[in-house]
Amino acid sequence: MNEDKYQTLVRVLSDLISIPSVNPAFKGRSESDFGEKKVSDYLELLAKKAGLDVERQPVLPERDNLIVRYTPEGGSPRKRILLAPHLDTVSVEDEDQTVPKIEESKLYGRGACDTKGSVAAMIMSLINISKSPRRPQSTEIIFAGLVDEENKQLGSRALVDHIGKVDLAIIGEPTLCRGITAHKGNLWHRISVNGRSAHGAKPHLGDNAITKMSRFINAVEQKYQPALKKKNHPLLGNPTLNIGMIQGGFQSNIVPNQCSIEVDRRTLPGETETSFMDELNQIADSLSIELEWFDSKKVDCPPMESDPEDPHIKQFLEMTRDPRAQGVSYFCDAAVIQQNGSPCIVFGPGDISQAHTDNEWIHLDSLNEAHDLLMSYFSKLP
Repeated sequence: MNEDKYQTLVRVLSDLISIPSVNPAFKGRSESDFGEKKVSDYLELLAKKAGLDVERQPVLPERDNLIVRYTPEGGSPRKRILLAPHLDTVSVEDEDQTVPKIEESKLYGRGACDTKGSVAAMIMSLINISKSPRRPQSTEIIFAGLVDEENKQLGSRALVDHIGKVDLAIIGEPTLCRGITAHKGNLWHRISVNGRSAHGAKPHLGDNAITKMSRFINAVEQKYQPALKKKNHPLLGNPTLNIGMIQGGFQSNIVPNQCSIEVDRRTLPGETETSFMDELNQIADSLSIELEWFDSKKVDCPPMESDPEDPHIKQFLEMTRDPRAQGVSYFCDAAVIQQNGSPCIVFGPGDISQAHTDNEWIHLDSLNEAHDLLMSYFSKLP
């Protein structure tokens, strides 16, 4: 690949960064920041100029999955490969975050690694392989730019039924160009305890919900957290629980009648929402405390684990610099897409430690590496 094509790749990513695509679930600078439509418009133009088939799959108002297909000539393909990065980002809090800049071979800007770097590497590798004499003769390659990954993954949930099972789904996320075959699941819950109000001058007449919740939290920290550390998965390590928010009471001279916490539970394969709730309910029961539960996400976010010996996954892993099966602690679209039976691998340029940061960046070497690896993989497909 010559230098001009690397420059094009950087230009495409720079253009994507300059087009805000903040998920509407998050605060942006203005309404024009919200949604993925402008990014989809940009990518659609690129794909059509390259002669690729383009389809928009409606998911939400003004928010479509963008589906781009390379279909070989001459009949039905024998294989189908899916490239599935997401188009949305978390919030933009400063104008500078949508102004791409390069310093010391790092490209800065919102979405640079999460996950517009994957978008750029995947769409440009698809465009370039479609023009190459080494393009596949009996494999269809589908690029699906997905909406809403940062919130409820409604894009990938809609895509699964739309395109059906594929031979390999490559989910775009910043993995430092490693092949990831497992990730944790994610449960978000608000847990409440009730008490009884009374005048602050006579607290003995009430039942203080904050005090009850404090007892419960202490038990969770002393008993439940150590138990989680004893569970272990060879790729994912141990499950975790984070108590991220607490709220209770109205004013200092009223005994609070309710207190709630917001928790984030990262799950391993085999763990479920029901098993998690049972675990905490048992702790509460031992304290004579009754918990009330509310699912904050209202969508299923299970863990994902693919078989590294699956021939399609194994072939891809062997092309990376580190062919070992590996896992990550975050949740992504892979678990959703895997549910239709498609083998999934998570792959992309950039480092997850840069995602969602104020000065998000991606190293250009990683961007180029991802593009070249995909091109090499495509050229070996039948």
